[in-house]
Amino acid sequence: MKYLVPPLFLALGACVMAPAPAPVAYPPGGATAAPLSATDQALDPQSAARNFGAVVARMEPVAERECRARRVNVNCDFRIVVDTTPGAEPNAFQAQDPSGRPIIAFTVRLIGLARNQDELAFVMGHEASHYILAHMVRQERTAMTGAILTGVATAALGGDPTTIQQAQQMGASLSARAYSKDFELEADRMGTILAWEAGFDPLRGAQFFNRLPDPGNDFLGTHPPNAQRMQIVSQTMATIGAAP
Repeated sequence: MKYLVPPLFLALGACVMAPAPAPVAYPPGGATAAPLSATDQALDPQSAARNFGAVVARMEPVAERECRARRVNVNCDFRIVVDTTPGAEPNAFQAQDPSGRPIIAFTVRLIGLARNQDELAFVMGHEASHYILAHMVRQERTAMTGAILTGVATAALGGDPTTIQQAQQMGASLSARAYSKDFELEADRMGTILAWEAGFDPLRGAQFFNRLPDPGNDFLGTHPPNAQRMQIVSQTMATIGAAP
């Protein structure tokens, strides 16, 4: 696995800059698309870079091993990239490049705002889990099923081609969103295990949620309430016998 670094990280001499791909991302909007509290102060670039490099080095073999154990005939060579877009909000997401290689992307601001390596490891484990658990594939299938069913129903009611197309788009969107919260909790659960196996503290890492705006329990929302996510982390740690 290789990862890219922005200019402010080059002082470590750890990596070589390369063009970032233009992948299809999952989940839409990323895992932490909402900005963190304005009072949060970023780490200095050198400390942030050291944390990120250490987390990548330890999380890579764990995530790729789990991927190979669970998925057959897919590329498990994760590529870690850093989005250096000026002004980009703190964000992370899982994606695939055109060749099918899995990508985990972080914005510079998220790396700087993570207070410790445990937080970065938890986020990385969460994003890797989306790919390991085939969430993008499952979401696409769900969306397709929703589009077909709503399209057929609209046609049966005498809808014209434009109305049918609109109904299909709505059906695809609603069907995909119906399972997005479950996918997030599944990724939290596996991300907890991956971070723990790599030697990090997921309970400490999940404190990252406490600095995210709580999405509540919006019916059409894509992310579950922060309290529910923290509960999943605690339950998972207890299940694997790692709870304090």
